Amino acid sequence: MNPYRETALASHSLSRRHVLRGLGTAMSLPFLESLGFRAFAAEAKKAPAKPLRAAWLYIPNGVNVNEWFPSGEGKGYTLSNSLKTLEKNREDFTVVSGLMQDWAHSHGNGGGDHARAVATFLTGCMPKKTAGADIHLGISVDQIAAQKIGHLTRLPSLELSTDGQRSSGKCDSGYSCAYQFNLAWKNETMPMAPEMDPRLVFERMFGLGAASGNTANAQRMQRMQKSILDTVLDEAKSLQGKVSANDRRKIDEYFAAVRDIETRIENAEKFRAKMPDVKVPEGIPDSYEEHIRAMFDLLVLAFQTDTTRISTFMLAHDGSNRSFPEIGVPDAHHYLSHHQSDPQKLAKIAKIDQFYLRQFGYFLDKMKSIKEGEGTLLDSSMIVFGGAIGDGNRHNHNNLPILLAGGGNGTITHGKRQVLPTDTPMTNLYLSMLDRMGVPAERIGDSTGRLEIS
Repeated sequence: MNPYRETALASHSLSRRHVLRGLGTAMSLPFLESLGFRAFAAEAKKAPAKPLRAAWLYIPNGVNVNEWFPSGEGKGYTLSNSLKTLEKNREDFTVVSGLMQDWAHSHGNGGGDHARAVATFLTGCMPKKTAGADIHLGISVDQIAAQKIGHLTRLPSLELSTDGQRSSGKCDSGYSCAYQFNLAWKNETMPMAPEMDPRLVFERMFGLGAASGNTANAQRMQRMQKSILDTVLDEAKSLQGKVSANDRRKIDEYFAAVRDIETRIENAEKFRAKMPDVKVPEGIPDSYEEHIRAMFDLLVLAFQTDTTRISTFMLAHDGSNRSFPEIGVPDAHHYLSHHQSDPQKLAKIAKIDQFYLRQFGYFLDKMKSIKEGEGTLLDSSMIVFGGAIGDGNRHNHNNLPILLAGGGNGTITHGKRQVLPTDTPMTNLYLSMLDRMGVPAERIGDSTGRLEIS
């Protein structure tokens, strides 16, 4: 039985999550107040009636701890120099201090802190030290959720990155690259490879299919499709007459957002077409900031349309040596992270920290701009932002730089700093998040209980 079977509303028979279908296209519309929320099917009644989304956003190489961590706690805490970047978003997030990823520490396995940091961030498990095919870790929190509620959406989960896919080879101190380039793990031996090309993410979300490896086919596909919007406008127009004026505005805004993302991707491709002897993957902006924001826009769209409720986004892999000349930091990030208390290096690290915090602020603003019922998309989400290294010079994996955002469908309030007992397992936070999503789990990796968040 289709879990989205239609229900009567006044004189109209419409589905709660109306799907517009065109030429090889499937588009799920945003939540419409005219249709309301309801339980979808008997199996879906275990999940909250109103969709609750969760995303985990990863930043690499630790932070300048003196500039990143605030002072005080509770509602009266004082923003640090770095966190002042998010001053206008203060009421949208909580600074969570005291969390640890213990299995990112060596435990007798020598070097490899960057590989272990990424590997443990969502699993809470110790990765097997190998550069061969016998990788072994554990299931990540996002995939625990995807196994339980992923069938309710078009995509069970969405994995994003700006660094591409690597699932083999030797990376950090004898650890497989699979550990360092994958946040999400379906099971102990299968990482979920992330996508870095906005064009391919866009195609996956809307079921267009990529004519990969065949330029002629790709061009023919684009000519046939023209725009995914053009193939569904007639049906959209018929829907417009069956919903409220407020919902018609939402549909218009949604189409505008899709069109904007589509145009930005096409512009990036056109720009590269004019560059001789330079082969760059299609659809990826030249600007790192624009790349991140394009991926955030897609993530917002995926949540807005209920295409998925679960996502991970690695803004950069741990150990990344990316430079940031656009903010006056031409040095490699990983190199700077081993600062040895050099004031100049620490100042540059703080600039990088603020760069990533600005991108997070952009994402929060986008989420808040999407109205859903009486609240916003951010109100019906839970977002974890941070990394599994505190100070890159010490490679410590305790007192991690972590922000928690999103209202959790009215179960979480923000604008505070929550200071936890020293070395609280980060997986305790994840258990509490799963509870809110209606996903039963007794344990995640090294969890010892549930974290009280409110």
